[in-house]
Amino acid sequence: MFSTLNQSLDAILQQKQTLPHALLIHGPQGIGKRWLAEHLARALLCEQPGTDGHACGTCQACHWMQAEDSAHPDFRLIEPAAQDGDAEPSTEDASPRTGGRASVWIKVDQIRELHDFIQLSSHRQGRRVVLLAPAEALNIEAANALLKNLEEPPAGVQFILISHQPARLLRTVVSRCRQLAVAQPPLDEALAWLQQEKLPQAEVALAQASGAPLLAKSLAEGGELEGRLAFLRRLSSPGLDPVMTAAALTDVKIRPLLGWMQRWVYDLVAQHLLCKIRFNPDLQPEIAALSRHINPRETLRFLRQLMREQRVAEHPLNTRLYVENLLLAYRQLFRKAGRGS
Repeated sequence: MFSTLNQSLDAILQQKQTLPHALLIHGPQGIGKRWLAEHLARALLCEQPGTDGHACGTCQACHWMQAEDSAHPDFRLIEPAAQDGDAEPSTEDASPRTGGRASVWIKVDQIRELHDFIQLSSHRQGRRVVLLAPAEALNIEAANALLKNLEEPPAGVQFILISHQPARLLRTVVSRCRQLAVAQPPLDEALAWLQQEKLPQAEVALAQASGAPLLAKSLAEGGELEGRLAFLRRLSSPGLDPVMTAAALTDVKIRPLLGWMQRWVYDLVAQHLLCKIRFNPDLQPEIAALSRHINPRETLRFLRQLMREQRVAEHPLNTRLYVENLLLAYRQLFRKAGRGS
């Protein structure tokens, strides 16, 4: 896949015989941690691995692992439980295998069900592998139940945890794992991969995803770039009407809207202070024109407000009023700089 992932996998496989019982693979969302974890699991379960430690791809164990449901009897995948409803688009840390709408949490019953699996002997006289993704989806009861397994692991059991927000994990869970930080792939490599995938607006998608190629692919295929462009066109208009704009955005989800706005405001400040932008290369002329009229101090203050909102806003009671207030505060940035509405 990416050179950073291949290098990380090769380094792990060189230590395959001496791996600790639990490995925590962490890094930004959308850079391929799931790919790395799954290929490690395949290598650990392979019955005829190559001299480099990689899975052979042809034995019975490999065939099981390559199946849609990873049906190897000595492998367990733990992820947020499926709920009734239509499947949602998945990213690297949210697999479509759940068959329904993904839950937010990994629940304690899912961890308790591991007890018999890890205590019994393996079906194929090899390792037993548990892949948990993402680890921050563990609720507190599930995390404590997992901790008991990590403290006294049976021989031959390998836990692989994936996390793109390791700071959210219980410290006691982290302390039982060897950590592996996965580097983000180089931008030129990530862009080349997206172009190879025939992704439209690959450069814009990659910028919106802060250089994470799998997240960029998910954003583009989910139609988010179109909604983003329509919204930012409104923000770039000199005659922005917060009331009318909020009324037109009632079907837009709050979290992506906040993300679009946060990245837009960041680029306004970056253009004003540094004459460069990061997130919106397709709208550089509009950003350059607007940035001349902002008050950088007030704009930075508003950017910090958006960052706080992104952490806590999920389902406001009145979406229209919420968006309207954000847009009023945004328009005020230009009024304070002496620019008319």
